[in-house]
Amino acid sequence: MKLSNPTLAFVLGRLMLGVNFAVHGLVRLPKLAGFRAGLVKQFAASPLPAPLVEAFATVLPFAEAGIGVLLLLGLFTRPALTAAMLVLISLVFGSALLEQWDTVGTQMVYGLFVLGLVLLCQHNRLCLDRVVPTGPQGQ
Repeated sequence: MKLSNPTLAFVLGRLMLGVNFAVHGLVRLPKLAGFRAGLVKQFAASPLPAPLVEAFATVLPFAEAGIGVLLLLGLFTRPALTAAMLVLISLVFGSALLEQWDTVGTQMVYGLFVLGLVLLCQHNRLCLDRVVPTGPQGQ
């Protein structure tokens, strides 16, 4: 199968983002309690209530791992990219509350990367979206 440059770019970008999200989540799962406690401590001086931070910290690794696996498989690609952007928006919000502007900048770059993939979603190939009836190529 010969892939056009936009298609190859999309597939490689989807795989790279999938690895990033999957590994972010999977490395946190074995140490979930420590990750959660660290995030609650980090946000102690923020206006966010500790139970909300604790709930977010509990769900985040599962969301990251799930989004990453979907992107690696190319399954429900467009919804997975949407979920990735929603996770990034929540991370930007939290980092901004803590005034961690360098982190916000990095998260904004990730967001731009996701937006680029959304714009190229019609080039999704080498994916389960083309095999499993999830709509036109996960869109």
